[in-house]
Amino acid sequence: MFSRLSDKLQDVFKDLRGHGRISEQNVTDAMREVRMALLEADVHFQVAKDFIARVKEKALGEEVLRSVTPGQQIVKIFQDELTTLLGGDAVPLNLDKPARILIVGLNGAGKTTSSAKLARWLKSQGRSPLLIACDLYRPAAIAQLAILGEQISVPVFQPKAGETDVLRVGREATAWCEEQGGNVQIFDTAGRQEIDEPLVQELKRLKEFLKPQEILLVCDAATGQQAVSVAEHFHAALGLTGIILTKLDGDARGGAALSLRAVTKQPIKFAGVGEKIDQFEPFYPERLAGRILGMGDVVSLVEKAAEAITEEDALRLEEKIRTASFDLDDFLQQFKMLKRMGPLENILGMIPGMDKLKNSSIDEGQLKRVEAIILSMTPRERTRPDILNARRRQRVARGSGTTVTEVNNLLLRFSQMRKMMKNTGKMKKMMAQVMGPQGGQRPTLNF
Repeated sequence: MFSRLSDKLQDVFKDLRGHGRISEQNVTDAMREVRMALLEADVHFQVAKDFIARVKEKALGEEVLRSVTPGQQIVKIFQDELTTLLGGDAVPLNLDKPARILIVGLNGAGKTTSSAKLARWLKSQGRSPLLIACDLYRPAAIAQLAILGEQISVPVFQPKAGETDVLRVGREATAWCEEQGGNVQIFDTAGRQEIDEPLVQELKRLKEFLKPQEILLVCDAATGQQAVSVAEHFHAALGLTGIILTKLDGDARGGAALSLRAVTKQPIKFAGVGEKIDQFEPFYPERLAGRILGMGDVVSLVEKAAEAITEEDALRLEEKIRTASFDLDDFLQQFKMLKRMGPLENILGMIPGMDKLKNSSIDEGQLKRVEAIILSMTPRERTRPDILNARRRQRVARGSGTTVTEVNNLLLRFSQMRKMMKNTGKMKKMMAQVMGPQGGQRPTLNF
């Protein structure tokens, strides 16, 4: 989402780093460029103005201007201020009993899907969530939540057909929750195309009855300044405790993400980073700031890798690399593991310095072609790629719908990888980082 903003900011900071000494004029010119980049990204005008003022004041400090690396120090100031703008430290959910979460927002923002995604995430954290359908107006909203609940094996309370009284639904749902025994109740409420008084009054009545610990606004990050206006109105009416930002993986300008926290003073607690039910994660301001500035997000990358790699897979990979017996079957397994970690573009954005590759020839299509090439080989060819002569390579190319050149390039890269694996010194160092301490416990990824 922040690719254009990220590119412009990196260009500005590259220029600053190129100066041996920084003058006040250098800083002023750079901040003018940053301000324009923020406004073009749809950041709220006042938010951008205040942000630039804070950065400029700190960047013009004597200890910065006279330091050996003033450009680097200004980038650090910018990153710190950007982290603060996004909310500082991550804010966890308040799950004190009865642990009720009210999900609110406009139609189309993704409330129902976000409710199910949140339930799945809570379940992965050892909680026992329950979903309650309180949207009595949108056609198929109740059925949609029921289907999603079934997919993630979470019980869903469904009101009677034709029900129009949301308070009666609330009373029946709380009694149902007592019977179910879950420990987190998620209420998916009705929305509108725009905020109106009937909607606000209905949500207020439901809030007064439920007394929820959390009131989370679901905001579509692609709607720009409208998201900021919506957040202001909902916060004034209900007293929000947090925000769920959806479609953070899109190609929109993304300024809403940088404005919501400053305008509402409420934290962004979760982010939807894709359409799939598992593409939902806690929002970490410092990590997003690093991604925007092209510094990557190694912590999130490690967490995703830990979810995708089982202990058995990790130990098997370690043994293969240590004994230099890594073959094309293993290579294919690594590709499948990479796919489990999510869209390639998101993964590359987490690796420091790799964000520029997102527009290169490395794409999802290339991964599919590599997979097709390997699957077009016989089991013997995958374990002994050295037997792939010209005739066999032509057959593999025909079978995978690729060219012989693509087959040759894949085999060349694989050969280079195996040569590197035979360098035991380098590989031991790498595996010490990747595998972490052994001894019966699950391997960890250390960076």
